[in-house]
Amino acid sequence: MMKYLLKNGTVISGTEMKKADILIQDEKIAEVGKNLKAEDARVLDVTGKLLFPGFIDGHTHFDLEVAGTVTADDFETGTKAAILGGTTLVIDYASQDKGGHTLGEGLEKWHKKADGKCSCDYSFHMSIVEWNEKTEEEIQDMIDHGITSFKLYMTYPAMMVDDKDMYKILKKLAKCGCFAGVHCENAGVIDALIDQAKKEGRTGPENHPLVRPDTLEAEAVHRLLVIAREAGAAVMVVHLTNRKAYEEILRARAQGQTVYAETCPQYLLLEDSVYSKPDFGGAVYVCAPPIRKKEDQDCLWEALKKEEIQTVATDQCSFTLEQKALGKDDFTKIPGGLPGVQTRGTLLYTYGVRAGKITEEQMCRLLSENAAKLYGVYPRKGALLPGSDADIVVFDPEKESVISAKTHAYNTDNNPFEGFALHGGIDKVFLRGNLAVEDGELKKEKLGMYISRGKKQL
Repeated sequence: MMKYLLKNGTVISGTEMKKADILIQDEKIAEVGKNLKAEDARVLDVTGKLLFPGFIDGHTHFDLEVAGTVTADDFETGTKAAILGGTTLVIDYASQDKGGHTLGEGLEKWHKKADGKCSCDYSFHMSIVEWNEKTEEEIQDMIDHGITSFKLYMTYPAMMVDDKDMYKILKKLAKCGCFAGVHCENAGVIDALIDQAKKEGRTGPENHPLVRPDTLEAEAVHRLLVIAREAGAAVMVVHLTNRKAYEEILRARAQGQTVYAETCPQYLLLEDSVYSKPDFGGAVYVCAPPIRKKEDQDCLWEALKKEEIQTVATDQCSFTLEQKALGKDDFTKIPGGLPGVQTRGTLLYTYGVRAGKITEEQMCRLLSENAAKLYGVYPRKGALLPGSDADIVVFDPEKESVISAKTHAYNTDNNPFEGFALHGGIDKVFLRGNLAVEDGELKKEKLGMYISRGKKQL
């Protein structure tokens, strides 16, 4: 395998930026330091570039059945877009099916979807949708397979668990040293608001945020945290969108609870006016929870700055315009989700770091280090240290481009960030020492391997 020596770059960690060289050998980082030499290495001068640990996206949905269709991006196209965006590890959501199916069957199904197709490394969380003695016994099987984080839904009939099972699951996970990420929305009241909208003949996408208001996310976060406290369990609130829900997290933390939080670029950069775009244009932005208001964006950026939110993931879940049109006459039938894996890093750099909202070190924590620690892969991933996997993003802080569906790598004909200007771009990406992306182009495909994970370290 080729040896590489990256010279004169700025190495970024969660705590510092320093000028240093990096020597890559046999899939690992061999050395980090000044004036390194290696006779037999290919030398790459990365003067002026920022060297980040490979980004980790802890929230993706590839090849997922949603609303009578399947996401436009499977593990092959989705992980190509991911690595082009500097993401070297995705953690997708495998799921048990309702109706007496086991976690093991869900895991096998997801391995079939992913194995041999991925251009970045991959792992799985496991979604638990039914709880019984058999499921409880299987938790240890999942841990043995390197799955140490789980997913619970408080909405969606096919996925939802009730409060009783939520308590039992969280208690069991806590006992095993694991935790769950939870989708928090109040399903019952949402259904009542949907019924009301339909009765009034309101069928367009502009009604989507109206039937899933911020109060119903905040209520579900509150209920989750009460249950978690009774169960003595750490939990993560995934895709946090608004101030009211965020304040529930702060209150629980003030009482000594361990609560992690994740948000996504769409909640940092888009406003709910997108749902009113003409000609059914709002359908592109339908996701749950919905995009919120400017004051919620401001709150989330402030939370990132204060390090009250641990990770920025994408909730990647992409559809074509034709697929979105399944809800042309009924907004509740629009498949929910957006693409995001290709632009998460460049958007966070452009609108976060360059705008003075967060630092480069915080960007490293939000995209790499914290996720690696939360999901039990640090320091193998999420760090540029001797012995770490040589997953490296060579980031050009001066590269400029504009996001467009015409040029992105997703298998879709739309992009929620269409027209967003980027100041900062991905120059090269190493995946376990392989130069997978060079000059912003994919050079090596399907090098991804399944990553077995340990327990959280954060």
